[in-house]
Amino acid sequence: MPDSPSGIRSAVEFLRADVLVAFPTETVYGLGADARSDTAVARVFAAKGRPTFNPLIVHVADFDMAEEIAFFPPPARRLAEALWPGPLTLVLGKRRDAGLSDLATSGLDTVALRIPAHDLAGQLLREFGGPLAAPSANPSGAVSPTRADHVLDGLGGRISAVLDGGACQVGLESTIIGFDGDTGILLRPGGLDLGVIETVLGAPLDTRALRHVNAPGQLLSHYAPRAGLRLEATGPGPAEVWLGFGPIAALRPGLNLSPSGDLVEAAANLFAFLREADTIATRTGVTRIAVAPVPMTGLGLAINDRLRRAAAPRPGEPWPAETLPD
Repeated sequence: MPDSPSGIRSAVEFLRADVLVAFPTETVYGLGADARSDTAVARVFAAKGRPTFNPLIVHVADFDMAEEIAFFPPPARRLAEALWPGPLTLVLGKRRDAGLSDLATSGLDTVALRIPAHDLAGQLLREFGGPLAAPSANPSGAVSPTRADHVLDGLGGRISAVLDGGACQVGLESTIIGFDGDTGILLRPGGLDLGVIETVLGAPLDTRALRHVNAPGQLLSHYAPRAGLRLEATGPGPAEVWLGFGPIAALRPGLNLSPSGDLVEAAANLFAFLREADTIATRTGVTRIAVAPVPMTGLGLAINDRLRRAAAPRPGEPWPAETLPD
């Protein structure tokens, strides 16, 4: 779609219908989805073929929108005021009423936010009026796209539209910074010079996170409910909450990720249904959730990955749950 008022209106209509639109930023083209919609975000993972539900960067139009979603400690506020819009992503504590899809944040209490420095992206975000989850618009593991034709080469037939804004100026993903108190932590080098960031902070960045496990997808046990999980179950035991998948499993009383066996629907429901099953288990005094088999194809790979991590033993605290979105 062209860089024009009609192109932007069409893109907004697609996004409000929970389908995907790629759009340019100053870094790379992003694969845009309504960050508040489980269904839209699940379609991002399906289109990219991502093997796990890693958190996604959420793009907003302005600082007011960002403050509605996250808390800004003083160093984060200084960086935002000095360097936004720009190729800088800040990992911040998420507000309880942020309204974001749990899939977009991988079930974490943090969110990765940025304001892109691209006129067309800004117009789209303002016209849409809400946050857009937008990882790079390419198949997982492929080179990030910096032109509309790059997007079509990788995702043609998998997404609804590309908003063509020409070539991206930076061509490198954003720099990601997290925080520990007043200390800025480098989580991913990117398109913003670290010296500029350190000048604004008035202190050096902590780079130790680059040498340790800091991505949620790498943690063995991640988003684990209080109740234990029994996977590959054919039905619930007498003291188990049932979490089914598919038409046969739907005949049993309990929750079902997708009665029709739709993996996109199952992915969209996954985090919310794990929470609901955990609440039921707590209320009824049972200690386990029985989960039906989910096919190991397409989004089923990511669903099973998350279920295995939720079922993993938790002998102690894992690595700090920093986020490393893309």
